[in-house]
Amino acid sequence: MAVKFGVPPEGEKIRSLVDERLKQAMAEDGAKITVEWRGEQKHLHVISMPVDMLYFNPDTHRIRAQRTLDPERNRVLEEEPWSEVGQTYLHDLLRCRPSNPNQKDPDYTALQDELDDVGQREPGIISPDGILVDGNTRCAALRDLGIRDIRVGVLPPDTSRRDINNVELALQLRRDKRREYSYINRLIAIEDELADGRREEDVARDFNIKKTTLQQDRWVYQLINDAIDRSRTASGTTLRLVDFEDHQEKLRELHRDYTKLAKTDPDAAELLKESRLAMVVLNYAKTSVRLAEADFHSRYLEERLPDELRPAAQESAAVSIPGLAGVAIPDATTTVKTTRALTDSLLQAKAAAQSGGSLDAGSVAKADALIKTARKTFDAAVKLAGANAELQKRQVAVPERLTDAADYVNQCAAEFAEAKTKRALDEDAFDDALLTLKASLTRLAKQAGRTFSSPGDGVAWLLDSTREK
Repeated sequence: MAVKFGVPPEGEKIRSLVDERLKQAMAEDGAKITVEWRGEQKHLHVISMPVDMLYFNPDTHRIRAQRTLDPERNRVLEEEPWSEVGQTYLHDLLRCRPSNPNQKDPDYTALQDELDDVGQREPGIISPDGILVDGNTRCAALRDLGIRDIRVGVLPPDTSRRDINNVELALQLRRDKRREYSYINRLIAIEDELADGRREEDVARDFNIKKTTLQQDRWVYQLINDAIDRSRTASGTTLRLVDFEDHQEKLRELHRDYTKLAKTDPDAAELLKESRLAMVVLNYAKTSVRLAEADFHSRYLEERLPDELRPAAQESAAVSIPGLAGVAIPDATTTVKTTRALTDSLLQAKAAAQSGGSLDAGSVAKADALIKTARKTFDAAVKLAGANAELQKRQVAVPERLTDAADYVNQCAAEFAEAKTKRALDEDAFDDALLTLKASLTRLAKQAGRTFSSPGDGVAWLLDSTREK
């Protein structure tokens, strides 16, 4: 975990109440909840605790990305995690939609309705000091509903911060959990686990994914962080992790296509990456983003760019290789750097356009206008790329259909002999089918005759075979 927090100020008071209620629960042999604890199953006694006495977990991955939405409140949270300001900020974040913090999360509303209608079904989990390990959102919802108590299992007295993190992740990754981590918070959780020295194989197993999927997600997370760095404006405004929350499938497809192309043409892979990242910034649908191939910028976009979007001329620069005196290589081709410069301008414009009150109204309006101009320009390029992709699809489809037809004819020839031997051949039906095939070939020949001025052997055969004698 990035930050290590101490014991809450009311920790001893809470521990005393927890111990008292645990003794009663043990004496009554009350309800228990089972968790993964240091490599084995552990059964925790469940007690009832006042919701206002418990603390939201500042380390919870459920709202890790959203914490940075308000830098000042996040600073207070990091410095004083148990303060009223810090805990109120966590409460607010638990209510909001992961991809849009200005909206209340529908899942949170549904949870409130369920708690109000049928009560708390599953107990949460706390540390002995009253830190919520599982049930942060439930506790927030109960507080908002005015319900005074929450049922919780209690972790052992020697619980560490690492234990809290492990238990939270283990509970989250159970298949029966109702409310999963958002995409970005899941990526952060993976990186935190690896930062603690765990192997990729072990983390992938815990997250129920393949190692290759984990590596794909790590590439995407790095791409997102690089994009945030590149979005930094002169005033310090940047995009945020949550701005990429709804683009999971687009970015995963980008990784797949980039990796495949990079094996044979690294520069082409970079061009594809930059064009698709620009389209992600402009919020295009996944089907449109797929149209941006390596030549998208040069073939469809470059000549249509207005002056305010046209990057300044970019030149390759020499980069020295450490340990090899006098040896230098170009950093990137001119085309790659030009495409990257356009993407940079869009990243920065998007950051400025949604900066809220941190920039003056004129700067925000200018950035917003640039985004709208870019969208209009990209729309024209996407339309042309789509039309060309459809044409290529049809060009490939025509010979493929003939190949399929040939396979059927070959199968027919094989079955013909067998049907004849078994006296199962319907000669009249066979004759009718051949006439249908002849009519179809005749229609195809007419199209081919109008298309080819110098037909090859195959087309010449088709024309001659269907010509009336």
